[in-house]
Amino acid sequence: MKMIGRLNHVGVATPSIEKSVTLYRDVLGATKIHDAFDMPEQGVRVCFVDVPNSQIELIEPLGDDSPVHGFLAKNPAGGQHHVCFEVEDIYAARDEMAAKGAKVIGTGEPRIGAHGTPVIFVHPKDMGGVLVELMERPEDLHE
Repeated sequence: MKMIGRLNHVGVATPSIEKSVTLYRDVLGATKIHDAFDMPEQGVRVCFVDVPNSQIELIEPLGDDSPVHGFLAKNPAGGQHHVCFEVEDIYAARDEMAAKGAKVIGTGEPRIGAHGTPVIFVHPKDMGGVLVELMERPEDLHE
């Protein structure tokens, strides 16, 4: 089964989306920056920055119990948090990860991610030290 699909985005944790947007716009020259929005059920505020072949997902903690706090405690300036690949079927991807011995974080049940499609996260210890997000391919984002 073909598992990995298109790189959808690279997640970057930041203590300030506003400051990160300034960096991506003024230093790196990004021209398409989406409005930030809150995802209270995930404990984060998110802002997507379009790049020619993918997106950067800026992630800021929202509230005291945000899962991003731990990452920022170790990396106060922020940094690369995860990579996200598209898959055709999130349930098949989850089952294949489990069959191959990779730990899906949380309950194992997909949740709705920032693009409005189901996602899972696979533990970095099983992914060469990288937190991997798998998301069901969003039909309306690209051809």
